Amino acid sequence: MPLRDDVEQVIRFWDAHERARGARPIIDYDFAPTTADIIPAPSRLDVYDRFTTLLAEAQAQGADRIAEVVTAHLAYLRSVLGERPPLEQYIRETQGCSAAGWPADYITAIGDRARAAIEGQGVRWGPRTDEELIQVEKPIDLNDARDRVLDVAAEAEPTFRALTGSTSTYDVTIEIHDVDDYWAYWVDGAGNNVRLRFNTRQATFTEVRLKHFVLHEILGHGLQCATYADIAAATDVDWIRLSSVNLPYQVLLEGLAQAIPLFVAPDDAPLITRVRIEHYQQLVRAELHIMINTGTPVAECAAHARRRIPWWTSNDIANELTDRSTDPFLRSYLWAYPAGIDWFAALADTANQATIGRVLRGTFERPLSPTDLAALWPDGPVIGGTGRVLPN
Repeated sequence: MPLRDDVEQVIRFWDAHERARGARPIIDYDFAPTTADIIPAPSRLDVYDRFTTLLAEAQAQGADRIAEVVTAHLAYLRSVLGERPPLEQYIRETQGCSAAGWPADYITAIGDRARAAIEGQGVRWGPRTDEELIQVEKPIDLNDARDRVLDVAAEAEPTFRALTGSTSTYDVTIEIHDVDDYWAYWVDGAGNNVRLRFNTRQATFTEVRLKHFVLHEILGHGLQCATYADIAAATDVDWIRLSSVNLPYQVLLEGLAQAIPLFVAPDDAPLITRVRIEHYQQLVRAELHIMINTGTPVAECAAHARRRIPWWTSNDIANELTDRSTDPFLRSYLWAYPAGIDWFAALADTANQATIGRVLRGTFERPLSPTDLAALWPDGPVIGGTGRVLPN
């Protein structure tokens, strides 16, 4: 497909340009790896001009899936170059969903459910919740966690494959890093080769968290991306075969990855507790994401975060505010987490098995945008929320 190939070539040139200057890469996962030499683009403006031309071509051809990817890349690139569009516009153009947020009473209800799950594990809600949970979840060391990754994945893999229909294989390489960044674990790769990185500055290793992140990273990302790579190798697909986290596929990728335990281990109370906590924390992060991007003073944002999540430290809150406001990459990408987990948690909690099966199989057939997800489950909640109402 000439248009698809032209767009992918520009993405590869742009990615090479960013890597050459020591900036964030553009390509997160390559579903169609190539051995061709990639020459870095001369500048970001050259990339911008080429994408502008390709967007017009995609729109003229009615190539909607390609057009939405080019639109997202252009929106992100404009922000990298200095534009700062309103949050709703930026999220709509990159992540493909609403940035309206969720009403305060809904978030409170999700928090009440998380609190009940925490207390069910014998842990108190308060400043020491996270510390106490770590002890209940049985701490393990880095070497133990690294050595057990594939065994933990293998335990849940048959159930997850049955739900999604995937028969793809994957090879995992594990790396240990110590970097000053927000992530604790990260998967990227090419084809069927998956790279899993641990960031020792952020990762906490316990029996429960090991299982949680393995389901998220290995099955949620690794198996899914390897499946897309197999499909792209077997079929002349009409979608862009390069994943970037500023694209509207990310709501699916992060949403399903976070919610996997609800589908494969619903009776594992410690693991489900971890998902309930994460759902609540992501919705609170979404509140902060909106507040700091719409002019709410930092002191008010911090006070709100402390009321919502008493175990967050001042450093935790400061990092949340900084990441979601000053970095064009994270200002887009981090919205995929609350938008995604809220939708997939609702799917697990409220949809019937036929609907769940249809959606999960669909998510492994090709990368899907929020619009595609809504078409699979029309009765589901609005992705990204219907409106934020803070408590008085």
